[in-house]
Amino acid sequence: MSQVLRVLLVDDQPIIRSGFAMMLSVEEDIEVVGEAANGREAIDLAERERPDVIVMDVQMPLMDGIAATREIVARDLGRVIILTTFDADNYLFDALQAGASGFLLKNAEADQLVDALRAVGHGHALLAPEVTQRVIAQMASPGSAAAGGEGRHAPLLAQLTERELDVLRLMGAGRSNTEIAADLVIGAATVKTHVSSIFAKLQVRDRVGAVIIAHEAGIAGR
Repeated sequence: MSQVLRVLLVDDQPIIRSGFAMMLSVEEDIEVVGEAANGREAIDLAERERPDVIVMDVQMPLMDGIAATREIVARDLGRVIILTTFDADNYLFDALQAGASGFLLKNAEADQLVDALRAVGHGHALLAPEVTQRVIAQMASPGSAAAGGEGRHAPLLAQLTERELDVLRLMGAGRSNTEIAADLVIGAATVKTHVSSIFAKLQVRDRVGAVIIAHEAGIAGR
């Protein structure tokens, strides 16, 4: 990632794009490099501008945000934060499976938007606190896309040490690194090392991917 965080804003409502652009214009380390009104425009702009982070709406004409996210992630054109609202539960798991690195509420304050962009831009996954439990509940519900995933991940999970499994279970329960350190009575630096090892062994890019596997395998919080 470049020193200045390059951001692409994607939403079919110009007023939302303009509002976010205005909020970000005062940040010295963030530059809005483009705006798109649909998923197809987003892919074309991402290919041309190579942004660090793409803030992506879900419901848009021509191509929705889920399909666009799937293609952007597959082509490594940038990391994606999905714009969502409280009544968009049906999109959350689809967005995670498509490779989104996090979720941001459309009514987020300016400092929340900036923090989210910086976190995802530096390689971290982010779920707004208000969204986290909805994501977990959807993944754990009967008939969800997570159902039946226990055996599929067994070869990857077999590579984890007992301590790494403990850390993964707590990650799946929504615990932060600080909370995991307290629960397991280990140092925060040790937790960070375990988390990095988990990402490598599970072949995921970030925390969101690891949490999905934990829930699909049925070990989250156990």
